Amino acid sequence: MNDRYLKSLTPPSAGRLEVSDSKRVGLRFRLSASGRATWVYEKRVKGGQKRKHTFGAWPEPVSLSDARRMALEIELEASQGRDRVAEAETSRLVLEAATASAVTIQRLIDIYNEMHLSTLRRGAERKRQIEQSLAPKLSLPASSLVRSDLQKAVDAKATAGRGVFANRIRSALMAFTRWATERDYLESDIGAGLARPMKEVSRDRTPNVREVRQIWAATTLMGSLWGPALRLLILTAQRRHEILGLEWSEVDLQRATITKSGTRTKNGQGHITHLSKPALAELTALAKRRDPAAPTDLIFTTTGKTPISGVSKAKSRLDGLLGDGFEPWRLHDLRGAFATALVEAGVPESVADRVLNHSAVGSAPSTVARIYNRAEQMPQRAEALDHWAEIVVGENNLTDLVRDAI
Repeated sequence: MNDRYLKSLTPPSAGRLEVSDSKRVGLRFRLSASGRATWVYEKRVKGGQKRKHTFGAWPEPVSLSDARRMALEIELEASQGRDRVAEAETSRLVLEAATASAVTIQRLIDIYNEMHLSTLRRGAERKRQIEQSLAPKLSLPASSLVRSDLQKAVDAKATAGRGVFANRIRSALMAFTRWATERDYLESDIGAGLARPMKEVSRDRTPNVREVRQIWAATTLMGSLWGPALRLLILTAQRRHEILGLEWSEVDLQRATITKSGTRTKNGQGHITHLSKPALAELTALAKRRDPAAPTDLIFTTTGKTPISGVSKAKSRLDGLLGDGFEPWRLHDLRGAFATALVEAGVPESVADRVLNHSAVGSAPSTVARIYNRAEQMPQRAEALDHWAEIVVGENNLTDLVRDAI
């Protein structure tokens, strides 16, 4: 590509003509039917998205050499992880809040979501908590928000008998106002030091083997979606979001493993989970029912776009099947039940910890350590999960489960 060549181009009769620059990959010359010529450059940011940049019209004010120079600048920035498009969007959002009185509480929450909450695994849940707490005031200017509004929202949950949830609301509101103050949306941090509605006592609840077997039996009445999901939670001892958000690309039925990347785990470290015979049977049965034309890789979904939701309703239904005499428990307690039963059976705590993917104490692991930890003690972990399956399901039922899945 050179100036002589560009001058020789004839505008198309319709649409536009595009010519790529071989010297600066990603740079393209566009010529429209009207004769207007412009530059566009596309480059992927390191660890991020591919971004499109427009440089202006040719030959003035942006010549070929100018366009190549500008593309090189962006290429160097992108290689270092700098994202000009994201920076421009952040500047726009910050500028929008220059006058706090012009921004409503709802809009401020939306900006908070766009800039921060959307990057969190439970960001959507946190956004709902804030919106519900401040519902009567969402249309008012953000500058009208005062400390008593926040404390009343927290106390309202506590007086309704939801003390633990009130503590979560308190944390959400404090983080929100701290963020807003740091960016000059609010003149002062009105949420700092909100009174805690109740002191939480650490729970010491681990279902015993008999109770886990009761839970297992109850899941058989939970339908074709929640039933398998809950049984996999029991059999794998993995975290709730890791199983409910499970994707087929993470499952290897031949090797009987689930492999999750660090983006899907709580500690940010990749992890391999062995599938015992009943766990493999559950996934094999689901694979047989899978629609090949389904536009999603998610295993447990009703929308085809997001993981299955309605955990609270499903848990309430499961509790109803267990009966009023069953001691209160949480899905997370299943992990503790696994660890307790296995350690009592003589399995080393280190093996149980690796199955549960608990973070090791100490400094952040190196790349080599992360790869090693993902598969560390796999034979022992597989043996532990197989033994857990025998404890929960019973040796006599394992054969039936596998046969039914084939």
